[in-house]
Amino acid sequence: MKLIFKKILAQTLKAESKLALLRYKPKVIAITGSLGKTSTKDAVYAVLSKIAYVRKSEKSFNSELGLPLTVLGLPNGWNNPAVWIKNILKGLWLIIYPHKYPEWLILEVGIGKPNDMKETASWLNTDAVIMTAIGETPVHIEFFTSRKHLIEEKSQLIKTLKPSGLLVLNADDEAVLEMKSKTKCLVITYGFKEGANILGSGESISYNEKGIPEGVVFRVDEGGKSLPVVIEGVFGRNHVYASLAALALSSGLKFNMVEAALALKNYDVPPGRMRILPGIKESLIIDDTYNSSPFACESALKTLGEVFPEGSPRGRKIAILGDMLELGKHTIEAHKNIGKLAKEILNNPGDTLIVVGPRAKSIKEGALEIHPSSGGLGMNPGSILEFLNSREAGNFMKTFIRKGDIVLVKGSQGTRMERTVEAILKDGADKSSLLVRQDPEWLRKE
Repeated sequence: MKLIFKKILAQTLKAESKLALLRYKPKVIAITGSLGKTSTKDAVYAVLSKIAYVRKSEKSFNSELGLPLTVLGLPNGWNNPAVWIKNILKGLWLIIYPHKYPEWLILEVGIGKPNDMKETASWLNTDAVIMTAIGETPVHIEFFTSRKHLIEEKSQLIKTLKPSGLLVLNADDEAVLEMKSKTKCLVITYGFKEGANILGSGESISYNEKGIPEGVVFRVDEGGKSLPVVIEGVFGRNHVYASLAALALSSGLKFNMVEAALALKNYDVPPGRMRILPGIKESLIIDDTYNSSPFACESALKTLGEVFPEGSPRGRKIAILGDMLELGKHTIEAHKNIGKLAKEILNNPGDTLIVVGPRAKSIKEGALEIHPSSGGLGMNPGSILEFLNSREAGNFMKTFIRKGDIVLVKGSQGTRMERTVEAILKDGADKSSLLVRQDPEWLRKE
């Protein structure tokens, strides 16, 4: 019965969304990929919101229900039928009575299983599509027969482009770059490889006058012109890629590139995505707890390795890594590979690896393996700690953490690693605005 209600609800909201789009005729930007969708959405919003009335997908509004809710400007009704009925009535009122409606819609489009793209987004007519990255072992791959199958499903979004549309592709991901053959529309590429239309280089971590890391800085070259880009309050190449995607879109739409770059300096990065947070005992937290995948976890660990370069005064580096979910047959190998990398990053006395959850045991195994590249030694077993869940890890960290430590916390949604961050956050009173999954619906879940 519940499934039937959801199906009827989805079809009703989709029909209302189609009518709303016909009535108000906004320009539509759709973003998909296995990595970096949300960061890219927020970077694009930062640029567009400076020049127009824009609406973006909120939180995880990227599904069969989420997209219509964004188009109609309605909240999630969760398990409350009264709210859903009210939403349907509001959608009808939007169509019948003229409202002030956004000039641009920025839609994040996710898939979880075969045919999702057809169900989720085939009814859209887009002005631009941004394809972020797929990665070698994409999230949700367990529901597809192969990586190629998943890539083909995501590429279906390109078919929604209008003839005058713009396709923005990550040139550093070969599977994504090959999608340029799937359209006759204008294609703009971005990345760090030579040949990209929007070319990034010189990425580095910026530090304040006290030597505390505060963000990232890099250079962008476009058509013979070069400009610096500064992003404050975050770490990680994922935010650099998000910014490059936003600048590629700006280039394709003939926006002012200098103004677009300036708009990215303080763009609204959502919680749990490589945000820099102050921790207890004058520690520093890299909060990357929104979700996890092999590629994203690898990127986060490399960023941890780059903070406070070798020889600079610092505290310990601590990586707290939870399970990566929905990897199917790739689960053990992917976790072991993360462990091997963690061993390379956490290579100073006192540096610590903490694994959380049943799948993360394989991270520990990978870190302990003998690696020829590191002189034939695995990580010191005494530098690896193991916990069943994020609460246990958080309680332990309250007493383990020391002044000057820098702590990376990451894991898939189901591991709820934000609970570990909450335990060591300097100002717990601000947790509702600083941490991911603080809605009442999430807080009620165990």
